[in-house]
Amino acid sequence: MVLSIQREAPLKPKKDGSPILIAGPCGVESKAQVMETAMALGKYPVDILRGGVWKPRTRPDAFEGVGGKGLAWLKRAGEAVGLPVATEVATPNHVEMCLSHEIDVLWIGARTAANPFSVQAIADALQGADVAVMVKNPVSPDIGLWIGAFERLNKAGIKKLAAIHRGFSVGGGGGLRNQPVWRIPIELKRRVPKIPLVCDPSHICGSRKLIKRVAQEAYDLMFDGLMIESHINPDVALSDSAQQLSPDAYGKLIASLEPKRELVDDADFQKELSVLREKIDHIDDKLVHLLGERMRIVEEIGERKKRSKASVFQPSRWEEILENRVEHGKTESLSADFITKVYQLVHEEAVRHQEK
Repeated sequence: MVLSIQREAPLKPKKDGSPILIAGPCGVESKAQVMETAMALGKYPVDILRGGVWKPRTRPDAFEGVGGKGLAWLKRAGEAVGLPVATEVATPNHVEMCLSHEIDVLWIGARTAANPFSVQAIADALQGADVAVMVKNPVSPDIGLWIGAFERLNKAGIKKLAAIHRGFSVGGGGGLRNQPVWRIPIELKRRVPKIPLVCDPSHICGSRKLIKRVAQEAYDLMFDGLMIESHINPDVALSDSAQQLSPDAYGKLIASLEPKRELVDDADFQKELSVLREKIDHIDDKLVHLLGERMRIVEEIGERKKRSKASVFQPSRWEEILENRVEHGKTESLSADFITKVYQLVHEEAVRHQEK
C-alpha cells in the first residue's frame, strides 16, 4: 500500500529546514504544573506542546496519569502560549475524549504500536476525523509493524501522519534506556519518504545527560524534528524524572544543536564529494564481486559436504572465521561489533547457499 500523507501543519516540515520541535512534560500532573511548564517553554523554540494524561506503566503502583481531566489542562496551557497540543492515546475511549477536547495531535505509544488489534481499534475510532496522528516505533525493531500501523490509520482516512523514533528494547550498551538502531527509522524514511520523522531522545536515553548526543545524531541523520520531555521541576516529576529537562535546560539544548541539510550550495564541496563517491562506488563493485565469488566457493564446499554426509554448520570453523576476521578488522580500525554483524550475515547467506 502507498501511504497517502498530507504534509500539513502542525506536523509539516518547515520550508527553511528548521526542525519540528515538540516539548512538554512526560505526564500532565496538575493544572499549575502543565501551565507553568508551558509558559516557561514559551520563551524557547517549540512548535507543539506535549503532555501525557494516560501513562502506560510497567508496574501497577506507578503514576498512570491524571486521566481525561488533564486534557482540559493541557489544552488551556497550549492556548496560553499559542501552541497546538499533543497527547498519547491507547484506546478508542482515549480517542473520543481527545476529539471532544479538540486535542490537535494524538500519538500512539510504542507498546500500543506493537499490537495490531489495538492500532486497528484506534484507527476505527478515528474514522473520518481531521486530526494529526504520530506513531512511535514498536518496542521491537519490526519495521513491518510500524508501517502496518500507518497503513491502518491511512485506511481510516488519517493523512496527517508522522513517525516518532524512540528506540528499541533490544539490550545493548552505552547506558541508553532504549537502543536507537538507526537503520530502522532510516529504512522507514526510504520506504515512506513523505512522512515526517521525529526523534524522541528522551526515551532513547533515559537520562538527561545523554540527550544532546542522541539529538545531534538524529539531526546528522536528517530527522525532521525532535520530541523532548520538559518539566518545570524535573526532580519531582511523577514519571521519568531522570530524562526530563527543565525549560531553561531545554532552551540551552536546542540552541546548542546544529540541524543539517542534505544539499549544500558549494561547488567545490560537491566536486570533492563526487570524486570520493566514485571511489566508494568502485570499491563497492569489488566487494559485491568478491562476495559473489565467495558464495560460489561456498556452494562447492556444500556439494562436498553432501557427498560426505557432513553437517552444513561447522561450529569450530565458524568460531575460527569469526575470531580471525575480528582480529583482522582491528588492523583496519573496524570494530569487533561491526565485523561480527557483517560476518553473521555472510555466514547466514553461506549456509543458505550450501542448503540448495
